[in-house]
Amino acid sequence: MKRRYKYILPAIMGIGVAVSSCKTDFLNTQPLNQISSDVTWTDGNLSEAFVTNIYNGLGNGGIDEQQLSSLSDEAIFTHAGRGINIVNEGSLDPSTPGWVSGTYAWNNMYSYIRATNISLENLRTPGFDNKDLSDRLQGEAHFLRAYYFQQIVRYYGAAPIIDRSYGLNEDYSAARNTYEECVNFIVKDCDSAALLLGGKSIAKGRATVAAALALKSRVLTYAASDLHDVPTAKSKSAVIASYSNPELIGYVSGDRTARWTAARDASKAAIDAGGGGYMMNLTAPVSKDVAIRNYVSMSMGGGSKSPDVDASAGIELLFARYFTPDMYTGGPGGDGTSVGLDNGPNGYHNWAGNTPIQQMVDDYEMMDGTKFSWSNTAQKAKPYENRDPRFYATILYDGAGWKTRSKITSNPDPVNQIQSGKYQMVAGGAVVAGLDTRQSVVENWNGSWTGYYQRKFIDVDDAVVDNNTRQFLPWPILRNTEVVFNYIEALIELHQDAEAQTWLNKIRFRAGMPAVTETGTALRDRYRNERRVEMAFEEQRYHDARRWMIAPTTLGRKCQYIAVTGMLKSGAVAPATYKYDPTIYDYTYAPFEDNSLENRKWVDKMYFRPIVRDEMNKNAKLIQNPGY
Repeated sequence: MKRRYKYILPAIMGIGVAVSSCKTDFLNTQPLNQISSDVTWTDGNLSEAFVTNIYNGLGNGGIDEQQLSSLSDEAIFTHAGRGINIVNEGSLDPSTPGWVSGTYAWNNMYSYIRATNISLENLRTPGFDNKDLSDRLQGEAHFLRAYYFQQIVRYYGAAPIIDRSYGLNEDYSAARNTYEECVNFIVKDCDSAALLLGGKSIAKGRATVAAALALKSRVLTYAASDLHDVPTAKSKSAVIASYSNPELIGYVSGDRTARWTAARDASKAAIDAGGGGYMMNLTAPVSKDVAIRNYVSMSMGGGSKSPDVDASAGIELLFARYFTPDMYTGGPGGDGTSVGLDNGPNGYHNWAGNTPIQQMVDDYEMMDGTKFSWSNTAQKAKPYENRDPRFYATILYDGAGWKTRSKITSNPDPVNQIQSGKYQMVAGGAVVAGLDTRQSVVENWNGSWTGYYQRKFIDVDDAVVDNNTRQFLPWPILRNTEVVFNYIEALIELHQDAEAQTWLNKIRFRAGMPAVTETGTALRDRYRNERRVEMAFEEQRYHDARRWMIAPTTLGRKCQYIAVTGMLKSGAVAPATYKYDPTIYDYTYAPFEDNSLENRKWVDKMYFRPIVRDEMNKNAKLIQNPGY
């Protein structure tokens, strides 16, 4: 059967169309926006264009207007009615699954898996004479198939393994394979990708050997975790214990130590292939300022024009979703170049979409490595002082310095500080809401509920005005630090604590934090918190909390916000325009619980997302996930 493929790609935009004067030629014309399969696989450029198009399954990476961070205990989504509360309040079901990003949607991922299958079927015996190109494209297709299938498996558990393209009038129904079979299939694809991509010259943004090995590291780390060890999962969840098809969500037998060993070895191989990562060779903590710069550099991917961002940070990224100006027209809004507009302060005319909750803020340690505590009088009085430097590079809080504020509404903030509290402007008078609150005189609708804003992934260049300027910073799909964390986790589970400490401290030294010395369960707890703060807003926490089976006490917590109040000291005179100034203001900080936006609740069926009703109706062989 001859297929026709549609593209909107530069690789084929230059193909000319010959037009004859014969009046009957119109009977034989080909669609101008389609290429015949007979032609595609006989031409190296067209074959590459086809594979390039498969990368579109990455979507915006994790930089959607709605982020996976708001399905976790990192953030809450400001704007109601988007389906996120359906998930977080535990009311999701196959007919009402709530918000699902396109990068996790069952049908969307399978459509791109089909494209990888078509590629592999045709590239094994291509009609063009360029073996290096054919091998590279096959390697990319194996990687992309592994990645998209992994997206399904870590969201839904096991799924049907589809490794060929279907024709017309075939039986499209297929049963879910076992979880173990799915893991083995993904790992095999990663190995095939690494073999085929070895020694090839790869353009930025495409699959590489290091990316394939990093994906293998992730998949094997997940596979060894509590959620996917069925005896362990059953002991922690009555819903899973009563599920009659546990082979669809984990290993029902086998040696768990062997699984952790495989994860450890795969992670070390990925570390070696990735070239060492960004500033991972330190033997002592760097200063606070250097640590902040390090972290901002990595989150910017070397893409910011700001002079304090180190362009060499790109070596941290093993696979990323890149954005370029030629991909877009018009102003920003709800896409991969709009993270500043989507999440920045409303007092800067931004939308405050995914805002950090207090529990996220509280988990940043003090600079001396001790835990922050509201029971500590000194820390309660000044909760944003002497914290882990990554806090300052990740979260905007009351009094934090930020970009030059827009002068659209005169000049209300000449010192450019976040104003997410309420302040007394006349001695004995009432308090006035800050510019970045939901009562702001700039905008009183797009304000944070929590008292915080996201800083990470927002371009620090003052020339990038978030509400009307696109930013072109990459989304880190796979980065070296995640692989190092996977290695550390496997070492801890295998009781190799000394080596785990060594690698964990490499990450902490880069962040300006002191070495950890704990062992056993205490080391595991430190590691998990370290992963939480280092990988904040990177689509890690939602999956980590589930696979560690700590979701009831983390993802299921009621959200806490912060109330900040600045009262004039006795005899002090307020400035003409407000600015943060502890010499004339006494500030109080009061965490409080608010369930009016979301009343979060954890139920154990949420360990896996439901397969939507349409998919169940189309495929009678599918078995639904536990609890649905």
